[in-house]
Amino acid sequence: MSFDLGDVVRLTTTVRDASGAPADAGSMALTITLPDGASTTVTPIAPTGTGVYTYDYPSVQAGRHVVRWVATGDNATAYTDVFNVRPAAPPQLFSLAEAKSKLDIPITSTTDDEDLREAIEATTACVEFFVGPVARRTVQQVLQGGRDQWALHTTPVLAVTAITALQTWQQAIDISVLDVDTTTGILRRTDGLCFYSGDYRVTYTAGRAIVPPNVSLAAKLILQHLWRTNYGASRGLPNVGGGEDFSVTEPVPGLGYAIPNRALQLLQGDSDPGGFA
Repeated sequence: MSFDLGDVVRLTTTVRDASGAPADAGSMALTITLPDGASTTVTPIAPTGTGVYTYDYPSVQAGRHVVRWVATGDNATAYTDVFNVRPAAPPQLFSLAEAKSKLDIPITSTTDDEDLREAIEATTACVEFFVGPVARRTVQQVLQGGRDQWALHTTPVLAVTAITALQTWQQAIDISVLDVDTTTGILRRTDGLCFYSGDYRVTYTAGRAIVPPNVSLAAKLILQHLWRTNYGASRGLPNVGGGEDFSVTEPVPGLGYAIPNRALQLLQGDSDPGGFA
């Protein structure tokens, strides 16, 4: 399971002796490597039970963390594990409550919440493969000057928020003189000048302010399909449809068997030119 940014993550390991029974180590150290490569080491850690070592780590970065337990002295051993932390605003096309409604899961049932949240994020990625960004996100792109227009590669574009010169000799560009075609990502100056020479880092916001109903419905159909193929009727979901799309025989290019045809047809009207023909 993934944790939310700011969650306290409980890390634990069990040390065993040569016979396999839980046993205390001479000394225990824990090293956590963060997504940015920085690491923190906690030592010594006292056992909370025979052979059991626990540490509560308050997460401060989103991404994949590596956990390394090293016991020395008596019953020396080592153990490596990982855990993932979601960003503060993960890309999600709809809420957990909407997902439960589509799957006929009672809102009061929380057993599958973490699996559902992961499925929502996976569904969002599937949809955005075809139609481009839907969930709002910040994008950075380096572009070369000396041209009368730039092409931003992630569309739709909601707004350009900053342009930063990468060489000290470059002229600054005032974003107030810019015009962006939100659909194509073409960026031009309104003062008639070309973009100055040199490389610039353009920071902009991509996504959709309003999610079209065909995209929203397609996303929920994909979620329904993924949930059914993962868990089937054995999870007590006899009302979750699937029909011929559940027993798929041909993959959708780029995404294997994850996308039912009826969802794909709903997405075609909003398809990203870079997605599929």
